Amino acid sequence: MKSIFVIFLILFFTVIPVNAQLLSDTTGLINRFEVETSGHTFEIKLTSNFDLNDFIFDKEQKQLTLYSQSSLDNNLAEIIIPKSLLSGNFTFYLNDQEFFPKIQSNDKINFITLNFTGLGSNIIKISSTEYLFGLIEMAPITNEISTNEISTNEISTNDSFIWFTVGGILVTIVVFVGIKILKNKN
Repeated sequence: MKSIFVIFLILFFTVIPVNAQLLSDTTGLINRFEVETSGHTFEIKLTSNFDLNDFIFDKEQKQLTLYSQSSLDNNLAEIIIPKSLLSGNFTFYLNDQEFFPKIQSNDKINFITLNFTGLGSNIIKISSTEYLFGLIEMAPITNEISTNEISTNEISTNDSFIWFTVGGILVTIVVFVGIKILKNKN
């Protein structure tokens, strides 16, 4: 019975660190940066598993360029761009290669999920067909996003965390039951 206890203990400490790397690959760094144009300031929020080194906004080209540095091969990011800044049809380029991320919008924001590979420096260009400042009445941008309007189900870090927690609880229960059985035999 002691051997079963040791095996469960060894499995507990080997399985969790292996999956912890997967969890860390999808956690995000939050970058909030402000774009100043036409006398107004717009906040853009970027949550990613890579570093944002710099950004440039060009209102004439209706383009936001992000300069990033990644230590991971699989990159994941969510970016929130106010519709009062850019809207319409978007075009995305990663290192001058067009790619097609997932875009969701409501009446105030564009919510873009970027998922790409590329270790090291990357340049992400987000172009829009409409630079809306001045064409629409400026509405205050809130930090609240309705879960009915925008869902981030693609990132399963919460699910992984739940499974790790449940697994840890089960291993703990098995260990306690094993110890109790061993004590009752003696």
